[in-house]
Amino acid sequence: MSQIDFSITIAHLYPELLNIYGDLGNISAIKNRCLWRGINVNVVEIKSGFRINPDEFDLYFIGGGQDKQQIEASIELLKNKERLHKAMESDAVFLGICGGYQLLGHYYQPKNADRLDGIGLLNAYTVAGNKRFIGNITGKCPYIDNSTITGFENHSGLTFLKGDTKPLMKVVKGYGNNGKDKTEGARYKNVFGTYLHGSLLPKNPKFCDYLISLALKRKYKCEIPLSELNDEIEEKAHNFCIKHK
Repeated sequence: MSQIDFSITIAHLYPELLNIYGDLGNISAIKNRCLWRGINVNVVEIKSGFRINPDEFDLYFIGGGQDKQQIEASIELLKNKERLHKAMESDAVFLGICGGYQLLGHYYQPKNADRLDGIGLLNAYTVAGNKRFIGNITGKCPYIDNSTITGFENHSGLTFLKGDTKPLMKVVKGYGNNGKDKTEGARYKNVFGTYLHGSLLPKNPKFCDYLISLALKRKYKCEIPLSELNDEIEEKAHNFCIKHK
């Protein structure tokens, strides 16, 4: 079977609410890196009121947004909480960015406002801090042979991980989850969360391919080797961000 026989279906969660700092570029990166290999991709926008079928999607993406939009997204996510937990248990891949990352945890507590409940795919919680963490960030990711991941962070939320939820990477430069423990992002099963905007996946092709591989494995129940791509441009963007904070 050649790669042209394969396909994945992506659920883009609440793009009308959570799509800030170029987060949509992550969908474009996944889609293009699949299509360049002949792997078919179907992207479905999950908007408010949509009842999710957990058997339909191989990968779920949710971007970042302001507090007002997070409130609306929290309400919608909670309506689908049971279905999204079922998707996680079937090894579906999730990627949450910034506000979306926070809502994949147990809760986000803003300052002087009601707590926003998350859906608890990640054993993590977030509280508003007094300092805004802004700038390029790099770290070492154990899931891609300890390679470097880089991106742009812009958040005041402080996220803390618990139990079996582990960091996405160890911070080399930047602030990360909370500016204290040198961790950035989170992973549990195939659920990933991170504060990295900018967009994350176009400039981190190894991580993008890792997510694609997990989505294919989830759907076809076996490892699907990915053909090589020419990543010269992506690597230039990757290396530029590493050098400039």
